[in-house]
This record gives sequence, structure tokens and C-alpha cells, in this order.
Amino acid sequence: MRRLYKHAYVVIALVAAVPRLVALVVERGDILEAFVDKSDDFARTFLDSGTFGFIPGVPSAYTQPLYGFFLIPIYWVTDRSWLTVGLAQIAVAVVTAWLVYAIGRRVASERAALLGAVLSTVHPYLVWHDVHLNREILDQVCAAAVVLLALVAAERGASLWWSAALGTALGAAILGNARLVLLPLVVGLWVLGRRGWAHEGLAAFLLACVAAGLVLTPWIVRNRVSVGCVAITTDSRALWKANNLNTYDVLARGGWIDDVPPFRGAPPSPQDAGAIYERTGRIVEVDECAQMRFFQDRVVEFWREHPDEKLRLAGQSVRLLWQPNVLETEGRPGAGTWRDTARSVVEPAFMIALYALAVVGLFALPRSFATLVLLLLGYQTLVAMLFAGATRYRVPWDFLIALLAAAGIDALLRRLERRRRPYGASPSAPS
Repeated sequence: MRRLYKHAYVVIALVAAVPRLVALVVERGDILEAFVDKSDDFARTFLDSGTFGFIPGVPSAYTQPLYGFFLIPIYWVTDRSWLTVGLAQIAVAVVTAWLVYAIGRRVASERAALLGAVLSTVHPYLVWHDVHLNREILDQVCAAAVVLLALVAAERGASLWWSAALGTALGAAILGNARLVLLPLVVGLWVLGRRGWAHEGLAAFLLACVAAGLVLTPWIVRNRVSVGCVAITTDSRALWKANNLNTYDVLARGGWIDDVPPFRGAPPSPQDAGAIYERTGRIVEVDECAQMRFFQDRVVEFWREHPDEKLRLAGQSVRLLWQPNVLETEGRPGAGTWRDTARSVVEPAFMIALYALAVVGLFALPRSFATLVLLLLGYQTLVAMLFAGATRYRVPWDFLIALLAAAGIDALLRRLERRRRPYGASPSAPS
């Protein structure tokens, strides 16, 4: 076992990369064609015209920018191909697993850390999801970086530069997922509680929040100057799709929020305008800032006028977020194939075991870390209640559950080892 721990990073890299390479080869025909994030359109338009948007010469803020920023240098250096994109994303998955291992080493035993990294990266859903053009691949690495840096920044006597690094990671996470916009307050308050409420803790909290704001500022200023409004993303139509009188029934029958009937009389969205341009070359003028404000108002109106329906939607979102089986929508890839078997059998078996062991691990790990885990998972749950719940929104944070489960396994193994040890024998050095 000592040799295994000595080469832990190599072992983790192989465990993360090999199954994803297999998935990449199997899925190579769909990587660039099916269920592609709209950041791909932004990246291609930028390389063709220098405009970050759907249409050359028409800047847009209709998506979170981080994944587009990630794709641009890949397309520029190696061209757009399933192999280069897949390999880049597999590299990110490996880095994520390494970060999970580093987190585990700070809060648990070496064995639990290695096991946690392995459990987090062999997640059946992620092995498939990570090789496709989905922005959640960056959500994962940002989430793991935030947790690791929070642990370091929370140590008494730690340099305040660690708080600045934490804020930088939080800012990057928000650029990848606007739903994390309040996460600096949650993590910052946890760090404040750990370092004490005196000047040192307060300075760490403020520095983390300020650093996160500084990371966001260039993008927000760009949107104000080039698009016309202050925003991280102008796609509030997606929020409205998750908050109207049709949403519950659409999700209950197996649809997704994109299947919600459009708002009657609404003009084309920036994404619609991009599709029209791609088909015909015609530019349809869209005021995406006005659309953003319009749909924000409709969402607030829905919450105010239909609180009972919103409460019903919130409960549905929590269930869809935390159910162990993968959310199966009508337009899902591979419907009726082996993928459905994986979604309904393999994934839930894996997650049920993880959930059960995580309950044990919750009491085996340091209370401060368990508190951080509960805060982060609670935040994701609240966001899902406001927006929508789905497996893809949960999995970037499933590494926390994997670490808890690994600690639970480690605690059970230690108990078993103590029972097998002859009475009066001294414990051997950990292997």
C-alpha cells in the first residue's frame, strides 16, 4: 500500500483517463454534433470574426463565458476536432481528481483521500459526460479548487494571499456558472468562522469577496459597453422556462425546460437569431438586455402571483437534483439503448451506495469540513429550488459526497481492523 500511495497521482490519473478515453472513442461521432453547449458557437464565431457571440459583429452575453474561453485556444491551436476537445477535457478531469485527492489528504487519511479521488472520478455519469461539449467539466475543477483553497485559507496563520486565491477561484466558478454568484459569501463566511471574527478573519472574508469581484469585473464591464447592460449572463429566458405555469407538467412527463412552450409574442432570442444567421446569413436585431429584464420581471411576477405553484416546482427540483438515477428526458441521447440501462441501473446503484456511505463519513470527518460540505450542498439545493434540478447540475459537486463516502469506508475498515487485531497488540503503522 505504501508503494500505491507513493504513486497516487499516477494511479489517479490512469483511473480518471482510461475509462474516459474509451468513452471518447465510442462517442466520437457525437462529440461535436449532439447536445453541444452554445459556448461552442461563441468560440467559433470569435475565431472567425473576433466577436464573442453568435453572429460576427454582434457581441453577446447570452451564456456564461468560461467554457467559451476554454474552447477558443483549443480550436485556435489544434482546430476543432473530437479528439483534441476530448483529450483537453480528459486532462481537466484528471486535474479535478488530483484536487479531490489533495482535499482528502487535508481532512482524512491517505487511504480515504485516494479512495475519495477514485470514487469521484469513476462516477458513471461523469465518465460519459466529461468527454462531451458540456460546460460542467469546468464547473467540477472550479468547485474542487474552491474547496481546496477554502481549506488552506481557513487555517489560522495562513497568508491572506490564500484568501485572494480563493476569491479568484470563486470568480472563475461564477464565470462558468452564474448560479454561483452568491457562493463567495457562503464560502467566505465559513472561512471567517474558522479564522475567527477578529481582524484576521474579517480580512480573509473581504479579500476573498473582493478578489472574486475583480475577476468578474472585466466581463461585466465588457457586457455594459458592448452589449448594453450589466450582467454575467443575459439568458434570463432560461430562468423563466424553469419558472412558469407550464414547467411542472413538462418536467413531470419527461420533458426539459427547453420544451416549455415559448412566451407568446416574444421576439427571437439571441440564440434564435444566431440560428437564423447560420441558415440564411440574415441578421435579426435582438435587444438581449431588454429581453433579460422582461423575463426577469416575468419570473418575479410568477413567484408573487403563484407561490403555491412555485413551492410545488421547488419540491420537484429538489427531487430531480438528488434522485440517484439520471434524469431521463424525452430527447436524451441514446434513448432505448445501453445508455438507458446505465442511467436507470448502473448510476443509481453507484449513487445509492455513495449516499449511504456518505452518511457514515459525515461523522468520521472533521466537523468543520462536514459543515463546509453541508453548506455547499445546501447552496446547490437552494439554487435548484430557484431554477431547476437535474443530474448535470449536481454532479460537479458529487466529489464532496465521494469524499464523505470514502471516509465512511475508511472508518468501517478501521473498525474491522481493530476487531481483528489480537487483544493487547499495538496498532501497526498505517499502510
